[in-house]
Amino acid sequence: MYLCILKIKIQNLHNIMAKELKELTSRSENYAQWYNDLVIKADLAENSAVRGCMVIKPYGYAIWEKMQRQLDDMFKETGHVNAYFPLFIPKSFLSKEADHVEGFAKECAVVTHYRLKNDPDGKGVVVDPEAKLEEELIVRPTSETIIWNTYRNWIQSYRDLPLLINQWANVVRWEMRTRLFLRTAEFLWQEGHTAHATEQEAMEEAVRMLGVYAEFAEKYMAVPVIKGVKSASERFAGAVETFAIEALMQDGKALQAGTSHFLGQNFAKAFDVQFADQNGNREYVWATSWGVSTRLMGALIMSHSDDNGLVLPPKLAPYQVVIVPIYRNEEQLKQINEKVAGIVEGLKALGISVKYDNADNKKPGWKFSEYELKGVPVRLAMGGRDLENNTIEVARRDTLTKETLSCDGIENHVKTLLDEIQANIYQKAADYRASQMREVNSYDEFKEEIEKGGFLLCHWDGTPETEERIKDETKATIRCIPMEGDKTPGTCMVTGKPSAQRVIFARAY
Repeated sequence: MYLCILKIKIQNLHNIMAKELKELTSRSENYAQWYNDLVIKADLAENSAVRGCMVIKPYGYAIWEKMQRQLDDMFKETGHVNAYFPLFIPKSFLSKEADHVEGFAKECAVVTHYRLKNDPDGKGVVVDPEAKLEEELIVRPTSETIIWNTYRNWIQSYRDLPLLINQWANVVRWEMRTRLFLRTAEFLWQEGHTAHATEQEAMEEAVRMLGVYAEFAEKYMAVPVIKGVKSASERFAGAVETFAIEALMQDGKALQAGTSHFLGQNFAKAFDVQFADQNGNREYVWATSWGVSTRLMGALIMSHSDDNGLVLPPKLAPYQVVIVPIYRNEEQLKQINEKVAGIVEGLKALGISVKYDNADNKKPGWKFSEYELKGVPVRLAMGGRDLENNTIEVARRDTLTKETLSCDGIENHVKTLLDEIQANIYQKAADYRASQMREVNSYDEFKEEIEKGGFLLCHWDGTPETEERIKDETKATIRCIPMEGDKTPGTCMVTGKPSAQRVIFARAY
């Protein structure tokens, strides 16, 4: 009797804990709080003891590793190789490119001393005033300056070009208002830095890498993006032209998901990087830089997830399939283990990542809630009756539907199902974006429509003054000037002056 009551109490406790595990603020109630709840409850990341910085937890880092691995393969397929450059940049380097230093000056963390000593008053340690650096060092906000100073020694002749280098690194930009993954003082990223003999080669490189980012976002993240050119006021500091991919989140706000910059000869001139061409003439090198960061994690979360938790595209999920046994006793578990072992082997043979969770420290209900929260694309469950009938329950995370199927051929069924889920997640995001793209022709209409969110296609006269006015009055910015689609000229919605084509306005992260 006592044992029966104890079992009931334990089960009730598990039910309560499972409910608490999944309790998220709804998107409709408070989207920002929903996002923060989800990042923390799904074990992706948490705030650290250092203000503005985050700890990326193992599950979150596993997703980032999948992103990193796929992007790295794509970079190498286009001829790039990896290197690593110093975290610290001499302050004088940033002074050599005026636009660059102006763009980053307010975000820089500066190292002024190199030693600590015991506090004479016995209150821990203090900075040793005798250990002041002769020249302050900037903690890397981006690496153009240190890299181009290095390239000066690497590039002498046209035979040394093109130079196609990427690095995976961390950077520091001292943000005052932070949000996990979307905007933190320190974040992880990759930054490509390439050198070319001609302007045309460099421009082609910048556009090519934007295409790589767009392909990755759509094919692997299942996030539809728009490729475009940034307005002059939104360009990267020191760039001649900035290209970007823009995505739309479920709350109607835009997120810049990746950028690629044509740097012209600005950094080559700043650091005197010249090469001898085929005629023996000395020429300045042409440059690009391009990068994506852990901000992609934020895009992934906000594009697909729901009030039940994460929804992960199978191509980036740490586990594409999880299998949970439901059993009455140890003997039944042993039989299920033997049956599932063959299924696991078959799934792995097809290149599918799978986890069999037969740990006895959590009930099946808890596990179902946990894996739903964590966005595992497919969940399989096998109980005693399934064992007798040679069946298994198959649940989809994207649609929250389930069915019971024969174990015969289940591996191939799951493989097909994962492809269907990947396509369905992308289509759902694409349909949402299509429903949120609207043409607007007057400024009064714009002011009303921008409150609803989404991408607004509007004519703009091309002047920074008009752009700034719109930003001040509506908090909307030009996300990009689309590279594809309708290029019909018109008149600016604000000034009535000629406009070359419609541009995309939105409020953004």
